[in-house]
Amino acid sequence: MGVFLRLHLLLFTLSLISSIPTYAHNITAILDGFPEYSQFNNYLTQTKLDDEINSRQTITVLVLNNGAMSALADKHPLSVIKNALSLLVVLDYYDGGKLHQISNGTTLSTTLYQTTGNAPGNLGFVNITDLQGGKVGFGSAAPGSKLDSSYTKSVKQIPYNISVLEISAPIIAPGILTAPPPSASDVNITGLLEKAGCKTFASLLVSSGVIKTYQSALDKGLTILAPNDEAFKASGVPDLSKLTNAEVVSLLEYHALPAYTPKGTLKTTKDPISTLATNGAGKFDLTATSAGDDVTLHTGVDSSRVADTVLDSAPVSILTVDSLLLPEELFGKSPSPAPASEPVSSPSPSPVTASSPAPASKAPSPLAAASPPAPPTETPGAAPADAPAGSSANSSSDNAAVHVSAPALFTVLVTVSATVVSSVFLS
Repeated sequence: MGVFLRLHLLLFTLSLISSIPTYAHNITAILDGFPEYSQFNNYLTQTKLDDEINSRQTITVLVLNNGAMSALADKHPLSVIKNALSLLVVLDYYDGGKLHQISNGTTLSTTLYQTTGNAPGNLGFVNITDLQGGKVGFGSAAPGSKLDSSYTKSVKQIPYNISVLEISAPIIAPGILTAPPPSASDVNITGLLEKAGCKTFASLLVSSGVIKTYQSALDKGLTILAPNDEAFKASGVPDLSKLTNAEVVSLLEYHALPAYTPKGTLKTTKDPISTLATNGAGKFDLTATSAGDDVTLHTGVDSSRVADTVLDSAPVSILTVDSLLLPEELFGKSPSPAPASEPVSSPSPSPVTASSPAPASKAPSPLAAASPPAPPTETPGAAPADAPAGSSANSSSDNAAVHVSAPALFTVLVTVSATVVSSVFLS
């Protein structure tokens, strides 16, 4: 009887393993099979939007053929193209059938552009409307916007994971093509850092001269990982005054990557990441892990969460991190803590016994949240007149729920299966 029970448990466990979703897709590999979208595919790679798409679990990509993509790309710089293409990445699953089954015939759906923080108001939403005669129109959710694009055909679906649909023209939100982005050489690094709450880090860049190294790397591609001011006050932070000038320079260069690497790219990066301080194989590098929309950087000494995006304008990305990144090459052993500050007491006519200082507490996380703003629970007030009064059940963000990591769950279930198998045959 015990053997049958174990066999039943084994079969149940194996059925769970087979049902685990992997959410694996690669948008560039999908589009490689369709030469008519080669330009669209190329710009997904240049803007790093392919990494962001591949890191999502439920998504619809509205592709443009080469003719429509050329008309857009020939007139605008890369950073503007990135914004326009972000508006074509819908954070929900739509196939040809679902487009014709929209509640009340029209809905507003969140796009990747809304998650960037660059979309004012409801400009990061698209209006999807089922028109008469079997047509489906797409347009900006901004008031007065026309449905300037239409559904052409279905390209590829991995059900409820990724859908690729062709549309006739770009979806143009007001101002998305007219705002001229600053050139890389015009980026005021210290000004942006100070405004983002990274004044200590900005001051160190200037006093050490490393700011010039950062500036010289702007045009070729640069990503800055800036610790916020609270990170320098955290318990266990090393005493930087004990470092030589060369070590301070290496530490600050360790907080920058010699390439345009937005948060979406960090999510999908599995290999070691070189920094400006890297001077040989495996020297002064980082690794990254992700869980949902959170990204954590690992140095071998400590780890830090990527907190917020300060600037994402190819070829420059500026991100804030919660903790100082400590490379093994400088802090392989426990770093020397900074000296505790002397408690300051106000003058008093009679002696007062000073109380022992309280232990230093962990630095709080910065106020800016790492996750993108969630879409509103109601249709924005500025929505088109034909939009539904409330947000449609067809429109949702793919990060609304916490998902268990499939590889981790797979490992646990395989371990359980192995245990059950061994118990069956050994009993």
